[in-house]
Parts: sequence; structure tokens; C-alpha cells
Amino acid sequence: MLNFNKFKQATPLLLTLIISMVFVACYPEHNQSTFDARGPVAAKQLNVFWWILAGAAIVFVLVEAVLAYSIIKYRRKDESETPKQTHGNAKLEFVWTSLPALMLIIIAIPTINTLFYAAEPPKHALEQHTLQAIGHQWWFEFRYPSPNESDKEIVTANEVYIPVGYPISIQLDSVDVIHSFWVPKLAGKVDMVPSEGNTMWFEADKPGVYYGQCAEYCGDSHANMRFRVVAVPENEFNDWLTYQSTPANESSDPLALSGKDVFKTAGCSGCHALKTVVNKGSKGRIGPNLAHVASRRHLAAGVLTNSEDGGLVNDSYLQENLRNWIKDPNSIKPGNIMAAQGVVYTNPDRKLTEGEISALVGYLTTLK
Repeated sequence: MLNFNKFKQATPLLLTLIISMVFVACYPEHNQSTFDARGPVAAKQLNVFWWILAGAAIVFVLVEAVLAYSIIKYRRKDESETPKQTHGNAKLEFVWTSLPALMLIIIAIPTINTLFYAAEPPKHALEQHTLQAIGHQWWFEFRYPSPNESDKEIVTANEVYIPVGYPISIQLDSVDVIHSFWVPKLAGKVDMVPSEGNTMWFEADKPGVYYGQCAEYCGDSHANMRFRVVAVPENEFNDWLTYQSTPANESSDPLALSGKDVFKTAGCSGCHALKTVVNKGSKGRIGPNLAHVASRRHLAAGVLTNSEDGGLVNDSYLQENLRNWIKDPNSIKPGNIMAAQGVVYTNPDRKLTEGEISALVGYLTTLK
């Protein structure tokens, strides 16, 4: 039997714990907090949330007040007394029907305005500030228009750069299952449905790194399907895009050259491309594009960090992360296709030696 006194004594502690959890979960500075809008789309959507919360709070207070009033006023005072029976009250029914309807209409106005606002990018959006995001299990492919050739695209993965203060139009797609593109501080989530193109846009008010996540369950490593949006001044964005359009620097170091051979003989080149500029609309590879992989701040779709506090890539971090990933990718991202289909993981006779792993790491760290 429940001890009521013990429960009563524990109630303040439970309430304190619940309230603390709510405040921690809603802390604006959290990497994926929707309460820290850093762009116009996220700000509009946050405004709708406050309207809905205000409406819900008003309804809650009114209902609880009427409930408390009814309990006190109409409580039974005498076992022999029978309350007066009533059958309907037209005025009361009109009030409790019309007031909620009016409240819903009021809330619907900013909601509908925000839906239309977020559906299409502003007319002043520039063609060169467009982006294609393609979902894979479990990573994101990004494609930009080539600044030099109109029929070409620049392909990268898991890190997307955007210029600050400009609306970015995004075309969404998926090659396998339904994913969802979500950058909480910049815009709400939008689904990526295979063969069904979808669109969205966002804009960053300030420079910074914004955390993105797949928000639709898509398999074993759904929680590990992350990406980063790096917002920089326009000149830095243009420099980055130009740099991405050039081939990666390859070292003449003997270890790197040996790793390049391993990259081919081990079958890595069958899934990973090393060429960033491709024909517009061409199909991508199974795995992420690895050109300039050594310049990325994260690996494995944001799971492994190559830099300190979002700064420049630390080569020692990069080498360690690459080694751990190549050695046992399934321990880092369970169910990934590389571990499931790569011949060096499925065929014991083709397993990479420590020397081959070192050579492969040596080669990949030169791709900056």
C-alpha cells in the first residue's frame, strides 16, 4: 500500500526535480535549442510557439479556475440534499464554444503567415546561394552550384558553409529512406523523401557553427546522422567555395603514396569519390566525397571532432579519428554501410593490416 505521508513529503523534491529538468532541457544556449533563434525563419517559428503557449496557458488557467469554483460551490453539503437538476444552458454553451474558436483563429493568423513565410525563399535570394542537401544512411551530401561552370556542381559532405545575412534556398532529397533536415537555431525540420523533392530556406544572422540533425528515424544510426552549418562572412564563403572547386593537394610523401594505392586496392574508391566538381544532377557515390576531407572539422557525420572548440583542424585529432574509423567503423556508427559492405570488413582474407591502415591515414590526412 502506498504510504501517503512519505509521498507527501517527497512531493516538493519531485516538483523541484521536474522543474529543473524543464529548465535544463530548454536552456537557450544548448547547441540544438529552438529557444535561441539565430535566423529569421527560426525567429518566426519561435514566435508561433509563444503564441500557442500563451493560448494554452490561458485555456489551462480558465479551465482550472472554473473547475475549482465548481468543486467548491457545488460540493455536496448534506447527504439528504439533492442538488437542483438543470438541463442545458444556451448562453454558457455559446460562450465555451465561441471563446476557444476565437482563440484558435487568433493563433492561426501568425501560424499561417509563418507557414507561407518559410515555404518559399525571399525574392531577393541569390541563385548562387542555393544548396542541395541529400540524405543517406547515415550522412548528408551537399551540392553547390559551381562558381566557374554553370553545368557543374561542387560536392561535399556533412559540413555546409553559408554566407551570413543571405537567404539560402535548399533543395531536399534522399537516396534511400525518409530523412529530415533540421537546424534548430536556423529553421524547423523539413522531410527529405526519396524521389519527392522538397524545399526550404534559412538564413544566419551571425557567424557561427550551427548544429544540424536528422529528425526522422531512419535506422540503427539515426542518432548519429548529424551535420554542421558553418556561417561565415560572404568573402570567406566565396573563398571556401572556390577552394572546394579545386582538386585536393596530394603529397609526394612515400607513406601517402602507399596509402593512395591502398585506397584503390582496398576498394575505397568504389564508394568514395575524390573529385569535387561533377556534372549537375549526376548521381553521387555510396559514401561521402573525401576530397578535402582533411580540412573538415568533423568526421563520420559529426560524430568525431577534428578540432578544438570549432577552430582549425588539429592534425593529431584527425589522424586518431581516421585510424579509429577505418579500423572499426561499426563501433563508432552501428549499422553503417561501410562496415556492412566493405570487402576489407566482410572478408577476413582482405582485412587491412596495421601498416595499410597507417598508410591510408597518411594519405587521407594530405587531402586538404
